[in-house]
Amino acid sequence: MIEILVNVGTRETRAALTEERIVQEIFIERCSRLRRVSSLYKGRVTRVLPGMQAAFVDIGAERTAFLHAADIVSPSPVDTDLEPPRRQQAKAGASAMPGGVPERVNGWPAASTVSALRPPEDICRLVSPGDELLVQVIKDPIGSKGARLTTFVTLPARFLVYMPRGEGIGVSAKIEDEAERMRLKALVTALREAEHVRRSGGYILRTAAQGVSAESLRQDMTYLDKLWQHVERRTAEAPPGSLVHEDLPLSLRLLRDELSRGVSRVVVDSADELERMAAFAAEFMPEAAARLELHTGSRPIFDLHGIEDEICRALERKVMLRCGGHLIIDQTEAMTTIDVNTGGYVGHRNLEETSFRTNLEAADAIGRQLRLRNLGGIIIIDFIDMHTESHRRQVLAALERSVAADRAQCRIVNLSPLGLVEMTRKRTRDSLAHLLCEPCSACEGRGFVKTAETVCNEIYREILRQERSSSRELLVLAHQSVVDRLLEAGSATLAELQSGIGRPIRLQVEALYGVDQFDVVAA
Repeated sequence: MIEILVNVGTRETRAALTEERIVQEIFIERCSRLRRVSSLYKGRVTRVLPGMQAAFVDIGAERTAFLHAADIVSPSPVDTDLEPPRRQQAKAGASAMPGGVPERVNGWPAASTVSALRPPEDICRLVSPGDELLVQVIKDPIGSKGARLTTFVTLPARFLVYMPRGEGIGVSAKIEDEAERMRLKALVTALREAEHVRRSGGYILRTAAQGVSAESLRQDMTYLDKLWQHVERRTAEAPPGSLVHEDLPLSLRLLRDELSRGVSRVVVDSADELERMAAFAAEFMPEAAARLELHTGSRPIFDLHGIEDEICRALERKVMLRCGGHLIIDQTEAMTTIDVNTGGYVGHRNLEETSFRTNLEAADAIGRQLRLRNLGGIIIIDFIDMHTESHRRQVLAALERSVAADRAQCRIVNLSPLGLVEMTRKRTRDSLAHLLCEPCSACEGRGFVKTAETVCNEIYREILRQERSSSRELLVLAHQSVVDRLLEAGSATLAELQSGIGRPIRLQVEALYGVDQFDVVAA
């Protein structure tokens, strides 16, 4: 049973997707940090970098956004096939479809395969400083990097995605029945000829379109046509750096994107939000209205279902496995590393069997942790060494099954000679830890601080540096643990230093100092 739980606060909305009461994904949207993915902006090119084949575009955000040449619509004609063989789709997904499997771009079906099937033109032929462009955000700002943009605009509805600058009719790769694929393409082709909708542009039928009627598709096409007309008018009127079209808020996006995955109910703890979601469902998905419920219990919805505890655990480095083993997950700027350990699990037969059983459970847990923590980029997994080739294959197969349900595009590489599994997961937004946390002020994000003994030795050296000063005494300001060590284990050393420099040394505790912070002041 799949459920969506929505918690609405004054400054943020949170949602959890659970399967059999186990949290699989967490979604958070804050007023101070609104999601920009899929939103359309009228941008102005501020700088063109031929060496990177990219341009920086001002969209009115704090940092200029990044537009690569491969993401710019070419004025030259191209022969676009929206249904390439699956091998081509997988290849296209790696370069031109950021954010997911071939069907999706950052949660939306793919804008087009144009940029994947043609070599990008020289950026200087495509844009110049001062040019004004209609652009769509395909990746939110992450860390110090600005948003990633494309000019391959996609406008989604429930069953269809309209590509104003694309061609042809495509069908989601997840609809595998060939007869159904042909039926859907025929329906859209017939509707384009019969209805008063624009004939230019392309369409992609989403996974949710499987089995739908011609009337449902007609409604989607009419809605998308009106939406594109609105976008064109806004683009012509708006000044550069303006928002032209904004994506739906979190609660409504979940209804649009997640209900087709077999969600049995959606529980929300705000009557106002429930009313808004019910109105959206009544207009676009009437059959979903019965699945919406209001949480009326006295306990907060996330407390009642254990979501708060799950979020806290998702911010920890250590993840316990049922067998007694554990994972250690560390995020760095370049990659995420996952170390698998047997921990308290000693097995029953031999070391090889113990390692195999721990690795199997770890592979299953890793897929869920990637989704829960929204980890992306390069991921290195250090499984426990296994010498049996069949065991290694089974662990890799278990990892592939674990990430199969992930909507973000994942690619797993075989075990390296060092016994490491290398994989990538498309990163389109900040991880849960980067969204909810900030670098520690004591260690400045390093994850460790100097010991009190190390700091004491640094203080001794600093005192010697000030030996020639003309002050009457030296005042040492430091953390409580450092002062305690100076007074105990370092008292003899301090006495020698006082005698050597001919001045008293006074110690003072500074409550606001970290362990590795200190000052030696001439008083």
